[in-house]
Amino acid sequence: MLGLSLAALTPNSALAYIGPGAGLGAIAVTIAVAFGFLLLLIGLVWYPLKRLLKRETGGSKAKDKSE
Repeated sequence: MLGLSLAALTPNSALAYIGPGAGLGAIAVTIAVAFGFLLLLIGLVWYPLKRLLKRETGGSKAKDKSE
């Protein structure tokens, strides 16, 4: 058990290569996921706040003109 623990803790090189196309694709996906998460958080805050402000002001003025 001690031998396996020591073997797992010793650093080894991965001998892995990611090409330029796959590397740029991975970077683009990471940025897109981060941007999507940011938009999700903004949407979760903005739309309920917009609804609350519309309720406090008594609705839109365009609706009042049509009635």
